[in-house]
Amino acid sequence: MAEDYVELIAELIEVQGEARPVDIAERFGVKPPTVTKNISRLKAAGLVRRERYRSIFLTDEGQALADACRRRHRIVVAFLINLGIDQETAERDAEGIEHHVSEATLAAFQRAIDASS
Repeated sequence: MAEDYVELIAELIEVQGEARPVDIAERFGVKPPTVTKNISRLKAAGLVRRERYRSIFLTDEGQALADACRRRHRIVVAFLINLGIDQETAERDAEGIEHHVSEATLAAFQRAIDASS
């Protein structure tokens, strides 16, 4: 959950300039109270900061986690596309794979991508 949230928060900030709970709820297809509860967990874990009724911001630790998630996602998508999977399917499949893939496997994916370039 934390990885999905920080990745989305980073994306929303990059695209819209802010990450609002209502936007997060809409993107995840959940109700705002669910987002509020999860944001509280992320805040307790030191991944986000937020003032009541304000946008959500990533801490340095949260940003580092978001960057790592994005890196894993890009590598998995590129690897799947390299195998001949279409972009849409690769993006969808990467969402599940990226949270479970080891660093060793990611490195192997990257080597395969580099070798085919």
